[in-house]
Amino acid sequence: MPKPRIGIYGLSSCAGDQLTILNCEDELLEIASRVDIKSFIMAQTGNEETNIDLALVEGTVSTIRDLERLKEIRSRAAILVAMGTCASWGGMYAMRNDIPRAEMIKGVYGEKGVEYSDSLPVPEVLPAQPLKNFVKVDLSIPGCPIEKKWFLRIFKSFLHGDIIELPSFPLCSECKMVENECLLVNSRLFCLGPVTIAGCKARCPSHNIPCIGCHGPVDEANYAGEVNILLDMGYTLEEIKRKMGIFVFNPNLEQIQ
Repeated sequence: MPKPRIGIYGLSSCAGDQLTILNCEDELLEIASRVDIKSFIMAQTGNEETNIDLALVEGTVSTIRDLERLKEIRSRAAILVAMGTCASWGGMYAMRNDIPRAEMIKGVYGEKGVEYSDSLPVPEVLPAQPLKNFVKVDLSIPGCPIEKKWFLRIFKSFLHGDIIELPSFPLCSECKMVENECLLVNSRLFCLGPVTIAGCKARCPSHNIPCIGCHGPVDEANYAGEVNILLDMGYTLEEIKRKMGIFVFNPNLEQIQ
């Protein structure tokens, strides 16, 4: 029986999710022995662009080139998985940024940097968005980067033909499971646990660090309730929307008043 064919790809991203796969270490050889890896530019040469059973795609659609690449991968993949918060929700690429590109380049590299940048071909830029806004996504693995345990569970389920259910409850539930004191209510810190999907075992709150929402929003997130709590704590509406939008492309945040 032929091995399942898989491809691991990156669009506009930091490649942190692909690095998580490489950091599986002891499990990596077992993974490689169970599948036929047709494409994984970060890990191998001689990649083959062919029909595959599973595509794991990291990153956000930020350019025309990203969009064309994503559609091409989708056209030959039986299953497409959005890997990481950028692919699932837009990630930090989707943060609102009103500073012109030329001004940012000048601030970092000076006038010569602007001159050099102007001489290079620049792909047409799109508003950074998650994969699901353009193609059918069969499963999303949130995280910035993804959690190793969830990647391994999903991979094993794929090999066995099973369907795995990722957490669909807020991070606050995991805080309660480990008996953390609530940083939002008790410590009055800007914590996004109530509107963020679980899956990290409340790693940051367990170290008294408020959740910043890197896993993306839980289904039917109660943004209004969170906003009212934060307004009562003295945060401004603009500050609340900015912090809520760090990892999530969410036009609904602009409707909060």
